[in-house]
Amino acid sequence: MAVTDEAIEKIKGMIVSGALRPGDRLPKESELAAELGLSRNSLREAVRALSLIRILDVRQGDGTYVTSLDPQLLLEALSFVVDFHRDDTVLEFLSVRRILEPAATAMAAGRIDPAELDALDAGLAALGPEPSVEELVAGDLEFHRRIVAASGNSVLCSLLEGLSGPTTRARVWRGLTQKDAVARTLTEHRAILAALRDGDAEAARAWATVHIASVEQWLRSTL
Repeated sequence: MAVTDEAIEKIKGMIVSGALRPGDRLPKESELAAELGLSRNSLREAVRALSLIRILDVRQGDGTYVTSLDPQLLLEALSFVVDFHRDDTVLEFLSVRRILEPAATAMAAGRIDPAELDALDAGLAALGPEPSVEELVAGDLEFHRRIVAASGNSVLCSLLEGLSGPTTRARVWRGLTQKDAVARTLTEHRAILAALRDGDAEAARAWATVHIASVEQWLRSTL
């Protein structure tokens, strides 16, 4: 493992230094191994590991390339790891979301355009007053995804997307066990949207915090 780790670090160094840029094709295996002072086997293992986390793209019969290194692509690995969370750690994911999402919502307040606000409004109206739990969760995910995207920060957007797995599960159970969960969620969404329309970043931040904290509080009481 130490040899493979060394190989990973050397390839990483080439990318960080700019010797290999996004979209570049890596030299042939024999040439790269010689250049880096590595065995071909350790280089092969390093390439395999880096391809799993979307740093490299191995194209059969063509070669190995550096990916675009786009944040959304790289953070897909986070979603994969998050899916393996234990039930007792979902609160930790919610806590992270409670820190990040209100900040993203506040950022969106100064950037979101009227057409996007109208689309969010239409999405809430389409749910109606009594959506099913499944419809509510899907609508909730889309509502927050669009707001976070409006923050203009692709890294923040990707991080929050990666945290959606366990929090989605918590929202489903909340909808099944709390009679007022649907009405409360819709009310909180309306308040967030109103703050965004007013361009009030602090009100948007506050309502987003309340919205996530209510799910977190309910979950704490059930564990």
